[in-house]
Amino acid sequence: MGELWTVTKATLRGEASHKAYWNTFGWPLLRFHRYVLVVEHLDLAPSEASRTTVVLASGTELSVIDNERDDAARVWFLVHGLSSNARLWDGVLSRLSSRGDRVIAVDQRGHGQSPRSRDGYEMASVADDLAELAQSVAASERFLVGQSWGGNVVVECAARHPGLATGVVGIDGGFIRLRDHYPEWELCWEALAPPVLEGMPLQRITEWLEQSAADWPEEGRRGTLANFHIRSDGTISPRLARDDHRDVLAGLWRHEPQDALVNVDVPVRFFVADSGDEERRRQRRLAIESLMESTRSSVDAIWFEGAHHDVHAQRPADVETALQTFAEHCSS
Repeated sequence: MGELWTVTKATLRGEASHKAYWNTFGWPLLRFHRYVLVVEHLDLAPSEASRTTVVLASGTELSVIDNERDDAARVWFLVHGLSSNARLWDGVLSRLSSRGDRVIAVDQRGHGQSPRSRDGYEMASVADDLAELAQSVAASERFLVGQSWGGNVVVECAARHPGLATGVVGIDGGFIRLRDHYPEWELCWEALAPPVLEGMPLQRITEWLEQSAADWPEEGRRGTLANFHIRSDGTISPRLARDDHRDVLAGLWRHEPQDALVNVDVPVRFFVADSGDEERRRQRRLAIESLMESTRSSVDAIWFEGAHHDVHAQRPADVETALQTFAEHCSS
């Protein structure tokens, strides 16, 4: 990360002799230093895996985290959501790896360590990216798991490529139909455009994470930091460009999950995060029940009470257990 700003030990040592300064600024700076060092290593994969670049036939490059269990009969493809990255799967990946399965977490186009693409953010394109990656891996069982936007991606992928997957899981996604809430694209963008984070101090992000993700494991918070470039002045820049964010969101707005699910011929399970908001829960139940009634595949849902939208980062042990239960269901 050439743009990384690192507070060195020498920098800290130079101020340590000034006790008043250290008491005032030293400990907050040291805490900030810890987060900077964490970010410095976010290009790397977790200890169970390594990072590699896959070049697709189109020339598109995808950065993936792969535990390289080439002899495993079962492989999991983990797909992140909009403006997220593969590192939020670290906790799930490590737990699946401990069972001997192969696990590949992918940074989709323009996200994480994958380069920007001039186009190709439509649902069909990103679904085909995933299909080409999955087809390159030999295994008896292939499971496609996506969170949020990634949930819709894996559903679309299974629909477009029959026989590719053994099962499909949408984690708080896969059932998203934005046009139910925003009949016009302009209204959708106005409501869901990302906040402008360019130039925000890293320390503000880490403080926000400490508050909003207080019940997350450290690996989940570290994964969130991987959504950003850290610049030389200690401020951040989102890895996903704003124009690309708009294109991805437009592709999701146009997506019809019901049309896709009609063509999925393997079991589908939704892991739904239930934050406790009754209206949100009602809307999701209606959407999922409608999908279940209109498809020829086996579609069901389980609910995670008190869960965040990024439940895979918040509660990786629970998610991994639910994934294994689903795999057993598909194999029975």
